[in-house]
Amino acid sequence: MAGSTHSVTNQVPPLVGYDVFSADRALAAAVERHLEPDLRPEVLGELSALGRTSGSAQVQEWGAQANDNPPRLRTHDRYGHRLDEVEFHPAWHRLLGKGVSAGLTAAWGRPAGHLRRAAAFVVWTQVEAGNGCPLSMTHAAVPALRADPDLAAEWEPRLTSMVYDRELRPAHLKAGALFGMGMTEKQGGSDVRANTTAARPLAEAGAYELTGHKWFCSAPMSDGFLVLAQAPGGLTCFLVPRVLPDGTRNVFLIQRLKDKLGNRSNASAEVEFAGTWARRVGEEGRGVRTIIEMVAATRLDCVLGSAGLMRQAVAQAVHHCTYREAFGGKLVDKPLMRNVLADLALESEAATTLALRLAAAYDDGGEQARALLRIAVPAAKYWVTKRCPAVAVEAAECLGGNGYVEESGMPRLVRESPLNSIWEGAGNVQALDVLRALQREPGALDAYLREVGQARGADHRLDGAIKNLLTELADLEGVEGRARRLAERLALVLQGSLLVRFAPSQVADAFCAARLGGDGGAAFGTLPHTLDLASVVERARPVA
Repeated sequence: MAGSTHSVTNQVPPLVGYDVFSADRALAAAVERHLEPDLRPEVLGELSALGRTSGSAQVQEWGAQANDNPPRLRTHDRYGHRLDEVEFHPAWHRLLGKGVSAGLTAAWGRPAGHLRRAAAFVVWTQVEAGNGCPLSMTHAAVPALRADPDLAAEWEPRLTSMVYDRELRPAHLKAGALFGMGMTEKQGGSDVRANTTAARPLAEAGAYELTGHKWFCSAPMSDGFLVLAQAPGGLTCFLVPRVLPDGTRNVFLIQRLKDKLGNRSNASAEVEFAGTWARRVGEEGRGVRTIIEMVAATRLDCVLGSAGLMRQAVAQAVHHCTYREAFGGKLVDKPLMRNVLADLALESEAATTLALRLAAAYDDGGEQARALLRIAVPAAKYWVTKRCPAVAVEAAECLGGNGYVEESGMPRLVRESPLNSIWEGAGNVQALDVLRALQREPGALDAYLREVGQARGADHRLDGAIKNLLTELADLEGVEGRARRLAERLALVLQGSLLVRFAPSQVADAFCAARLGGDGGAAFGTLPHTLDLASVVERARPVA
């Protein structure tokens, strides 16, 4: 009898049953670095628990199920009544509930709230990035609502609740609420001042009636939305509740859900307002200034989300190469593959270290920290989110043909990877925002230089990069055409300074050589062969 032809050999075990947080040495070190000693046991224990949940086979399966079963729009019931509801797979609700209970909307009132939330966001993104959108929007709505103390007092306890309540009913009857956002219109895109949605004042103080549309409305199943509309005094921010206090549905017509490249578990919609009740947030004509606090917070989440995606891509690549054998040995021991993995690991660690530093600055809240955030957030959002697709694609290639197959999970990471660069202001918007900070807020550059200056003298390549950056900043001729270059250099120098101060020497040495010293190529896997690359890869290995 002929022998079996289907023996399974040299296949890699799934990366499950591990602590996603603790196995990420760069993330765990960053959290510990920025925490007060008395908070470390509580916060590290909390994040480790979330890490074990995230790495479990069950929760990983929920992520796959949520991605494989996208939301569906129900515009009408069987009798023809408008419903405008979005239906989700049960796995989506399980994930969203876990995210809320893990404090991903509860940063504003907890000690080290932004730092612990940022680390949790990086961890939770690695399960399924789609549910990060409503978590991010809800978290980010809080500072915008604070423009109206009465609204903040009413809504903030709901938004920062750690209870997920999925039912559509009046918010005052719910233990927790979620928020979405609607700014973009089809004729304007990022140019929100071109918005045409109109707001007509009603007799009730602060109440308006909205008429118009939104081309992109995030998380349309939420309990409330911050939107921009043209009031008599100019572009203004409004709160649109999904259900009115008396239990009737507000006019919120969901016309269709977007069919997106990635982020498929999350609903993004086109919506119409036709006599929709809204409450003004802040003063008339100051809509951008009011909602910009929400935008700034969501931009940091784009950095965190990209850092999470990169970490998961690198973890999968290193895990695969640790077990997979080819050409007489483990892939991870092959010099060229080791170079690729180390290069990817550098990008991931630099992103994580920068993102957590910015989260710690939010917790600081001082004038210097706020000035640093003003320039560092758009620079980081520009650069880190642009590196994410390159990392995801290269990491998938480390798995060979297996990485091109859906079951590996890598195609999902690849499809998700461009999202954070596009949403919440694409690359040009971020680069121009960096210029505005440089030109209008001198304190921002001063805070940035103070930050990177803490590493001066520790690495000659970093010192040279700082000097070259100052030369660029001294010449503002044709600066708009150089805005992307400036944003990139600002982000790289900041990453380099943080790694020189805090990362193991082999990580900082490799980063400065390749990213700041010019001793690296355009593709991953072109690090100088004289570096200690094995240690860099070992640091990135997820220990199950």
